[in-house]
Amino acid sequence: MKKYLPLLIIISCFIPVHISPAQDYIVGEGDVLRITVYDHPDLTTTARVTGEGDILLPLIGQVKAGGLTISRLVEKISAMLADGYIVEPQVTVFIEEYRSKKAVVMGQVQNPGLFVLHGQISFLELISKAGGLTKDAGDKATIKRRANQPGNDENRVIIDLKSLIEKGDMFLDIQIMDGDSIYIPKAGVFYATGEVKNPSAYKYEEGLTLVKAITMAGGFTDKAATGRVKIMRKRNGREEIIERVKMDEPVLPDDVIVVPESFF
Repeated sequence: MKKYLPLLIIISCFIPVHISPAQDYIVGEGDVLRITVYDHPDLTTTARVTGEGDILLPLIGQVKAGGLTISRLVEKISAMLADGYIVEPQVTVFIEEYRSKKAVVMGQVQNPGLFVLHGQISFLELISKAGGLTKDAGDKATIKRRANQPGNDENRVIIDLKSLIEKGDMFLDIQIMDGDSIYIPKAGVFYATGEVKNPSAYKYEEGLTLVKAITMAGGFTDKAATGRVKIMRKRNGREEIIERVKMDEPVLPDDVIVVPESFF
């Protein structure tokens, strides 16, 4: 095996570029980059990207880094060094600090706030960094995202949290982008009172029907008048009473389900 070692060393010397694992990350203002050149320790540099997107490197001076991926920046620096300075330079760019990409998480998470995006990060990863969802979190998350074209309104992305978390639909675990604003609303509630086993307020779920709502409240008591259930609902600021509700009747947020006592 030892007789092949010189050959391996020779082959490795002809590898022109080393690319960090974050090669697809787009460099931006505030990022701190560490640039090294193989066999040239004097050229090792740590530089913060300026507001204009520039970094300053030995020999070649000012380099426009903002807006480039790491792999593209490696190619650019390598080409500049090869232009009269170093023969076949082997350049590595490593991101020491991510500062340019940020997203905001608000609403029903344990630790809402502004988060720096360390490379590529998914929706669930960011929610985890925010401490996870609270018990009062609703079933939908809204992501406000910058439009692709100047002058356009911002885009909105709706994430079905129940499908993502409970059903494992990972297609919904999208990548978070710079400038995203994520909002997790508080879940709506409905109320069950009267002859149910556990009268209380309950978390509303989309597609909720009366039979499921009664089940969530522990079911009817032995005294319940199951044929005279009514729903008290607010509509346009006025209270509406729906009498003798069927079991497949949709229940809405803030509805009050009243189960009266049977006369017999």
